[in-house]
Amino acid sequence: MNSSRNRSSLVYILLFLAIIILVVYQFQQSPTTQDVIPINKVAIDIQSGQVERIIEESDRVRIVYTDGTERYSHKEPETTLVEQLKAFGVTTEQLTSNNIKFEVKPPSPWVGIATILGYVLPFLFLAGVFWFVFRQAQGTNNAAMSFGKSRARMFTGDQPKVTFQDVAGVEEAKEELQEVVEFLREPEKFISLGARIPKGVLLVGPPGTGKTLLAKAVSGEAGVPFFSISGSEFVEMFVGVGASRVRDLFDQAKRHSPCIVFVDEIDAVGRQRGAGLGGSHDEREQTLNQMLVEMDGFDTDTNVIIVAATNRPDILDPALLRPGRFDRRVILDRPDMRGREAILKVHTRGKPLAPDVDLGIIARSTPGFVGADLENLVNESAILAARRNKKVISQAELEEAIERVIAGPERKSRLISAEEKRIVAYHEAGHAVVMNALPETDPVHKVSIIARGMAGGFTMALPEEDRTLMPRKKIIADMVGLLGGRAAEEIVFDDITTGASNDLERVTKMARSMVTRLGMSEELGPLVYGQKEELIFLGREISEQRDYSEAVAEKIDDEVRKLVNQAYDRAKSILNQYRDKLDLIAQKLLEVETISREEFESIFPSPFGKNGGTPMPVDNVTQPIGQSLS
Repeated sequence: MNSSRNRSSLVYILLFLAIIILVVYQFQQSPTTQDVIPINKVAIDIQSGQVERIIEESDRVRIVYTDGTERYSHKEPETTLVEQLKAFGVTTEQLTSNNIKFEVKPPSPWVGIATILGYVLPFLFLAGVFWFVFRQAQGTNNAAMSFGKSRARMFTGDQPKVTFQDVAGVEEAKEELQEVVEFLREPEKFISLGARIPKGVLLVGPPGTGKTLLAKAVSGEAGVPFFSISGSEFVEMFVGVGASRVRDLFDQAKRHSPCIVFVDEIDAVGRQRGAGLGGSHDEREQTLNQMLVEMDGFDTDTNVIIVAATNRPDILDPALLRPGRFDRRVILDRPDMRGREAILKVHTRGKPLAPDVDLGIIARSTPGFVGADLENLVNESAILAARRNKKVISQAELEEAIERVIAGPERKSRLISAEEKRIVAYHEAGHAVVMNALPETDPVHKVSIIARGMAGGFTMALPEEDRTLMPRKKIIADMVGLLGGRAAEEIVFDDITTGASNDLERVTKMARSMVTRLGMSEELGPLVYGQKEELIFLGREISEQRDYSEAVAEKIDDEVRKLVNQAYDRAKSILNQYRDKLDLIAQKLLEVETISREEFESIFPSPFGKNGGTPMPVDNVTQPIGQSLS
């Protein structure tokens, strides 16, 4: 490496010196424009007796005048100087009578060298420029000439930075990938039994569940090279570049076998073929075709495993998912309470925690959070502790970080009038009272009229346990709780405001989903109405195909309206029943702005004992915040 670099430096130095010599010589030998005269002028000066001496240096002629000045001229290379002067009328007698001295000097050896260099150096310079450009193109992935090369980044396995100890909450997925690690460590054990390790492993899960982290952990555990590339890095504007990069990636992987190739967000290049507008065979499909060929063309002894990640497995091409390519699918779901606690332990490792920190309570307070959310939560709590000039992270910072992640930072500086503040207080108190009065809703954890994010206030109800199934009674109870704020405004102020816009949107969506998607309508029965259609090329659901008549559509609207109206009437009935509690809670909110679970329970104990247990944050399966952000 050093010797080749020294040779390259020596070549550069010699080339630079040659250019300097050529430039200096030409500068010294080249007269100025004012000193150069034509040969006919020389003949005239000889005839008038002004010339004292003529010095001939190859094709250049130096004329010395009687007054001591010097001029230069050029003769034709085919004839002699005397013949050219005679052609312009200079006779032999004039040359001898004027005592003009003629001298002929041999050409300097530097003249030939300079002439050769004058022709050769431009070509050498151009050759050096092209050599430098192509060398840069081969040495770096970002050069303009390297667009056909793979942009995968290789990480060697001798210093693993991520192992399975750094991944928590996905134990089943770790067990599935442990077989991949064992195959890369001891392939003979499987080959001797005739077993074939899966050629491709597809990691499927919502964003933030740890797909990329798990792939890095596999590489760290196996101790093999790890190639990482994004699906979008294959395709460029040039035709054929994507397929060329796929071929180059797989060639590199085979040379470094055994190894792992990780393709993140593979849906960018692996979308179903023929789904474009007009069904055209575009550049992305050529890239996918090349990937299919490369994956199916692996030999059994190459020991190259493809790991890909996506959160859209429904749009992948079926040929990509068949056995022989991605023949193992690993699902990474949202972690449960124990998984969240394990993830919190991983992310708090090495951070100073106060003795009062209970990660179990934080885990119970964050249903629906994925690994990325929990990592952000711990980071936010550390930032809060530093802002408060603390040396350790306490439970208070962790609990406040939950609210920051869910609803955004507090906006205490927001100025509102006393009347608006009173409306917000009764709105949030209405949510809290209705939720506490229904046995199916989650216990109220906190009520606040301090603005957070885009919300003017919030009521946080936290489930006591994780849910995967949502009963009909629970959905209806949540609808009643969401409408408690609007009902309180109507009862107390005999007017309504725009503060319930988000509540109404969520209630309407829940009611329509009950009728059309979940089969929870008594009138229309257990049927699904409407097929959701999606253009894969556009990547987003843009419409719903109606497979029912106008009469059924009218019944659906009536049923949705009926469910919402019943929930609203029930909310008003509860608030009329507990009007004294509503006033007390609203008054308390106007005084202290935020009410904790204990303070709320002291004012309005739950008729069903919901607030007697350990508090728990957040909400249902689909919405991270269980209740109102008004």
